[in-house]
Parts: sequence; C-alpha cells; structure tokens
Amino acid sequence: MAEPRLAVAVVTMGNRPDEVDALLRSVAKQDLAPARIVIVGNGCPLPEYARRLDLPGEVTVIDVEENLGCPGGRNVALARLREYGDVDVVVELDDDGVLVDVEVLRHVRDLFAAEPRLGIVGFRIADEHGETQQRHVPRVGNADPMRGGYVTNFLGGGHALRMTMLAEIGDWPARFFFAHEETDLAWRAADADWKIRYAPELLLQHPRTSPARHAVYFRVTARNRVWLTRRRLPLPLIPVHLAVWTAITLLRTRSTGGLRAWFGGFVEGIREPAGERRPMRWRTVWRLTRLGRPPVI
Repeated sequence: MAEPRLAVAVVTMGNRPDEVDALLRSVAKQDLAPARIVIVGNGCPLPEYARRLDLPGEVTVIDVEENLGCPGGRNVALARLREYGDVDVVVELDDDGVLVDVEVLRHVRDLFAAEPRLGIVGFRIADEHGETQQRHVPRVGNADPMRGGYVTNFLGGGHALRMTMLAEIGDWPARFFFAHEETDLAWRAADADWKIRYAPELLLQHPRTSPARHAVYFRVTARNRVWLTRRRLPLPLIPVHLAVWTAITLLRTRSTGGLRAWFGGFVEGIREPAGERRPMRWRTVWRLTRLGRPPVI
C-alpha cells in the first residue's frame, strides 16, 4: 500500500496573527513535509505574513468574507483539497496551537498507512505546562490522558481525517458553527465502521481556555446537542440523552444567566430544523458502549 499523502488545514479567525505565525512555523519544522497546506481566513482577510512564510509543499490561502465557524471553515479547506485530488489525509489544527514535536506528521502518516479502516486520529491537547484538561480526554471520567487507543470521539483542536472516509460519510455540520460538531462527525464515522484512535503521542500545545469564554457558548451548546440527538440517535435514546445532559448542566452551571441561555438554546434546538436525520444503527450503539462511552453520556 502506498504511503498516504498529507495536507494541513488551518482555519483562522484573523485576530491571532502571532499565534498563527507560531503554528505555521511549527508545521514548517516537521520532518515530513505536507504535500499541501490550506489556510482559510474565516470572516476576515489573512495577514500578509501567512502568504510570505516559507512553508513546505503547495500553499493555498483562501479568504472567506463571512465567518462560517470552525466546521464551515474546515469544509472550505476540504472542498479545495478535493479540487486538487492528490491528498489522502488532512490534518486540521486550531490556529492558536503549536506542534511541539517535529515528527507529528510522520507519525500521522504511519498510523493511517498501518490501518486501512482508520478514519480519524485525535491528538492530545496540552497547555504550555504540559497539562491536559479532563474535558480534552475522549473518555468518560478521570481518564489518563496518556492512554491511547480506540475511542468514540476526538478533539477539534488537533486531529487528522481520511479523505475517503469523508467522501463516504460527509463533511462537517457547518450549521453547528461550533460545539458538538466533532461528535456528529465521529458518530457518523463509527456508524460506517471507521475506527477512531486517540494518539496521545501526537501533541498539540494549546493555551488553557474555557469554552464558556464565547458569549454564545451556553445557547449554541444546548441547541447543537439537541440537533445532534435528533440527527444521529435512535428515537428511544433521544429523551435519555437529553435528560442526562440536562441534569449534568444543572449540576455544573453556577450562572443563572448561563442556565437561561442554555434552556433558550435547548428550545431553539427543538424548534429549528436539525438537518438530515440519519440515526446510527443499534450495533453502533453497542460498539460505542463497549468502547466506554454509550451515546447517552
């Protein structure tokens, strides 16, 4: 089997020029050069340095007039890569992350070369002190961030996707804008019998942040969770999943304004169209359960 050709895709919001510069320089230092690099300026023109950097491979810069959110911006990059037609795996990286080790892309290539049905590889996210937040570990509970293996989900900040898998299951759910888009993609991949691997040796350094820093976090999180269940779960599991996460939200959220926004988003998720309904098979439910995360938590 021929070794897969890699591309790197970065979606930037245009307000972190120093961080994007550091990320692209870390890509340039990799001991395996990507065949292509696609940089999407999501809702604002990219700074000139993104066009001047001496980067390996073929570099494409795309300015998008409207901010399409993370999944929408990634879809723009994927569409351009399909036009080229010479890439097997795309590595998608947050614009404020850094690849600390120089062999990350080579390890990604080797993982996909070894497993034809490997569809997704998730990176480990750690801050500048090397600490990984529990919410960044794709397992339930107080899981060891250094334990790799097959999982049911992955992190949007750093991951790699096989292009043939995307051709089969479809791209990112652009309407989500942000929040739960990874789960939607992961559940579709699992239902099509693609494997998802968490590879903690693939490190993306990322500043420690809280998702609640976004003003619309509570509303969008609730709306998208309802959309996710309506799109992907068998009917009997929808009320179970939503009941579990309503209880978790009530226990975790200390902000009255946050709860009000969350329930507003919940209602919006019920009222607004969720998109194509393609529920997973019951055997996929069992498979996700055996991997440690049934699709109700």
